[in-house]
Amino acid sequence: MIDPLVRPVDPDDPVDVAQLALLESEARAALDGQRGGERWLVEHPEIGDAWAARLHDDGVDVVVAHIDDVIVGYLVAVLGTDQIIRVDQVWVTPEARECGFGDEMLAVVIERARSSGAVAVEGQALPGDRHTKNLYERAGIVARLITTYKPF
Repeated sequence: MIDPLVRPVDPDDPVDVAQLALLESEARAALDGQRGGERWLVEHPEIGDAWAARLHDDGVDVVVAHIDDVIVGYLVAVLGTDQIIRVDQVWVTPEARECGFGDEMLAVVIERARSSGAVAVEGQALPGDRHTKNLYERAGIVARLITTYKPF
């Protein structure tokens, strides 16, 4: 069993930034063909080469899961003016799943948000994305709204 290692991303480390860009690309590719994936991609433009700048934005918290020096997952959370921390992106590479990385990243972000004055946490999961739904449910984050959509 792997002990899940999670740490804040180092915004000034070019290796961290490069690995985030690669994982984001992997995560976005995985949304191809998923119900709601196309719309999510439009609403969440790729950060790509702008990760270094994004990591310095106020209210943005990014943690990474790693095995040795290899980042295998990341979680981006944004603190809103309403003091609610919103999980904007969460991804663990498929080869590293079922080891507790997602749970640990979420726990770290929730604790960091709580200690900075946040009052709640919210997250989104695409329809049929059982991995993300299970992650949130294990953390006690439950659905409060289901949004439906039909393109014309």
